[in-house]
Amino acid sequence: MSAQSWFTPAVARWRAVAAPAMSRWRPVVSRLRTTHPYVVDTALAALVLFAASLQWMFPDEGDDRLSWQGFLLAVGTAVPLVWRRRAPFLSACAVSVCTPAMALYHAPPPNVAYGGLVVLYTVATLCPPAQRRFMLVAWLVGASLTMMAKEHAQPFEYAFHLTSFLSAYALGILTRVQRAYTAELEDRARRLERERASDTARATAQERARIARDMHDILAHAVSLMVVQAEAGPVVVRSDPERAEAAFDAIATSGRDAMRQLRRILGVLKEEQVDVNGASARLPQPSIAALAGLTGQVAESTGLRVHLSTTGAPRPLPPDTEVAAYRVVQEALTNTVKHAYASTARVELDWTEDALTLTVTDDGRGPGAQGPAASPGGHGLIGIRERAAACGGSADSGRGPDGGFRVAVRLPAAVDRQAALG
Repeated sequence: MSAQSWFTPAVARWRAVAAPAMSRWRPVVSRLRTTHPYVVDTALAALVLFAASLQWMFPDEGDDRLSWQGFLLAVGTAVPLVWRRRAPFLSACAVSVCTPAMALYHAPPPNVAYGGLVVLYTVATLCPPAQRRFMLVAWLVGASLTMMAKEHAQPFEYAFHLTSFLSAYALGILTRVQRAYTAELEDRARRLERERASDTARATAQERARIARDMHDILAHAVSLMVVQAEAGPVVVRSDPERAEAAFDAIATSGRDAMRQLRRILGVLKEEQVDVNGASARLPQPSIAALAGLTGQVAESTGLRVHLSTTGAPRPLPPDTEVAAYRVVQEALTNTVKHAYASTARVELDWTEDALTLTVTDDGRGPGAQGPAASPGGHGLIGIRERAAACGGSADSGRGPDGGFRVAVRLPAAVDRQAALG
C-alpha cells in the first residue's frame, strides 16, 4: 500500500477538523500563494535564522558561547531554504550537513532543528519517494547519533526531536496528497468542461444541419410548385381564366403551407410555448400519414401523375423517422418536378418486419440530366442520405429499372433502430 493511499482518509479527517481554522486563515494563505516564491522562502530563511539565534540572545546557564564558526553553521542551516522549492533535495542535503556539525561543534548546539523541520516538510512534499525515504532515515539516524555524542542527553530529548521530525515529514505527505487531490479535481473539472463544450458544439452542429435540411426541403418543394404554377398561369390567363385562377390559388396555397412549416421549424430556435392546457403550442410534424396529401398536392399543382402504393403491414416508427420518411418523399418529388421533366412518378412504401423501404421512381430524363440538386453532390440527395443515416437507415439513388430516376431509402423500425445506429 502506498503512502498516498494510506494518508488519503487522514487528509479527509484533517480537513473536516481544520475547516473552521482554515476559513480564518484563508485570506492570508491566498495572499501568500500569489506572492513570489523567492520572497516567501527568503522570509522563511530569515525567520529560521532568527529562531536559531534566540538561544544566543537569551542563553541559559552553562550554554556554550557563540563563535563565528557557529554563526556560519547556523547561517548554513537557514540560507539553503531560499532554494528549497527550486532544488529541494540539494537544499535538504546542505541543511543536513550544517545542522549536526553545529550541534557537535558546541557553538552553541541548536535546541530545535528549525531548518531540519522545514527541509523534511519540503522533501516530503516535493521530492520522489526514494529521496523522501532517504532523507527521513538520514535525519532520524543522524539525530539519534548526534544526541548520543552529546553530553548529558536526556531521554525526552530523543522523543522530542524524533517526534518533531516525523511530524514535519507527515505534514509534508499530507500536503502532497492534498495537492494531488486538488489537482485531480481541477483536471477532472477541466475535462468535464471540455467534454461539455464538445457535446454542446456537436449538438449545435447536428441541430443546424437538421434545420438546414428541413428549410431546404420546404423551400425547394414550395418554390418548385410555385414556379410551375407561375409559368403556367400567364399561358392560360386569357384562354382559360378558371385554370389560371386555379394556378394562382395553388401558388398561394403552396406559399401558405411553406410559411406554416417554416414557422414550425424556426420555433425550435425559441423556447417551447405551452398553451393553457399544458400542451405544446407547436404544430405537429408531418408523418407518413401525410404522404397522401403531399402526393395529391404535387399532382394537383404541377400536373405530374403521382401514384402512391403500400405493401405489407405498417409498423410503428419513431417520430423522427416518420418525419424523415415524409421529407425524403418530398425532396424526391421536388427533384422530379424541377429537373426530370417527367409525366409520372411512383411512390412505393414497402413494409417488412424490421424496416420500411421508400422508393420514388419517375419516367423522366434520368441521372445526368436532372441538374445539380439531383446529382450525387447536390444538396437534395445529400439531405436524403443524411436523414436516412440519422435514423439508422441507408439511401441509394440512380437510374430506374425502366429508365428515369429512382431514389430508394431503407428506414429501420422502432425495435431495430438502436441496433442499426450501433
